[in-house]
Amino acid sequence: MDTPSYLRMVVTKLSREIGVRSYQDYDRLEKTVKYVSAEFSSFGYQVATQSFKFAGHMYQNVIAELKGTTSPETVLVVGAHYDTVRTTPGADDNASGVAGLLGLAQLFANKPLGKTVRFVAFPLEEPPAYRTRNMGSYHYASSLKKAREKVDGMICLEMIGFFCDRSGSQHYPIPFMNLKFPKSGNYIAMVGNRKSRKFTLDMAAGFRKATDLTLVTLNAPAIVVGIDFSDHWSFAKFGYPAFMVTDTAFYRNPNYHSPSDLPDTLDYNRMANVVEGLKAAVEEWGGP
Repeated sequence: MDTPSYLRMVVTKLSREIGVRSYQDYDRLEKTVKYVSAEFSSFGYQVATQSFKFAGHMYQNVIAELKGTTSPETVLVVGAHYDTVRTTPGADDNASGVAGLLGLAQLFANKPLGKTVRFVAFPLEEPPAYRTRNMGSYHYASSLKKAREKVDGMICLEMIGFFCDRSGSQHYPIPFMNLKFPKSGNYIAMVGNRKSRKFTLDMAAGFRKATDLTLVTLNAPAIVVGIDFSDHWSFAKFGYPAFMVTDTAFYRNPNYHSPSDLPDTLDYNRMANVVEGLKAAVEEWGGP
């Protein structure tokens, strides 16, 4: 199966077959854990889970590792959240990110790098856990810190599937940004805090070598609304370089958090370009 077709299959499975995946939809979240785990396993990865409690229920991070051959102690985390809010089936937010995560893991299957890559699917990115210690990503980042692991950085896949070529389709949190950045929502962005600038630019350089999809980078303080609105926030809290790869969510996608966030609204060819670009970036980071 080619990459665009695979990405469409994953998004359709999560958003149409499983459906709304909020923190209260325990059975659907469990189905998602089993599905993501089975996909990782089918690529040949050993799969681990990290369980934690929230609001009286247990939730699970799903982890697959591509162990490095020469510097296995050095780790890159690539992650995406698999939950949604209750108002949406979440094709773009964030089945697209999970599809990208699995697509990337598939491309790297049985092709280890010098350094270690961990592919992690997180629950509880959305409210009420959002931007708290209850997020799945916070639990995982905390465990890395406690284990004193050498984490070079974290790449968060947060809505990577909605594109629009119409001029004026892209919006920004601060008016002057309209003068600097594209007016059409036909690009992908890498967005993080100021401390993550070098990590972001290094990954962006590798990304651009593999695809002509327009890439925009932004490293800015949290005063820019949306700059830390996903799981990379958790890793930044522990001092790790981190950024999100995003189609900019509500600054572009009119279906954000709504029932209309459906598989047919996404552009799977451009999503595949995102995955190919990330593959090249991770390869350059990981070395032989």
